[in-house]
Amino acid sequence: MGTWVGLGGMCICVDCHWVDRCKAYHAVEHQHGVTHLCRVPSLEPLQPQIHVQVRELPGGGVGVEWDVRACSDFQADAGRWRRLRPGEAVPR
Repeated sequence: MGTWVGLGGMCICVDCHWVDRCKAYHAVEHQHGVTHLCRVPSLEPLQPQIHVQVRELPGGGVGVEWDVRACSDFQADAGRWRRLRPGEAVPR
């Protein structure tokens, strides 16, 4: 499929050809409590690296941020997520 890609500080999935079929991105969507791009994804990605960060929230709470930062199946398709969800804010 693709080559190993890693980008610091953001989820690479939004610009990946496989975002709507990927089980790793599906898990990230689940953790964020957002609507899934696909109910039953079919791609089991090889070697995804999911970065998990605990953050303080306003008012003293704690939140968890999940981002796929690297994946050997990444295939660049700039704007893929945006094309699948036109008019919605791209997750960051």
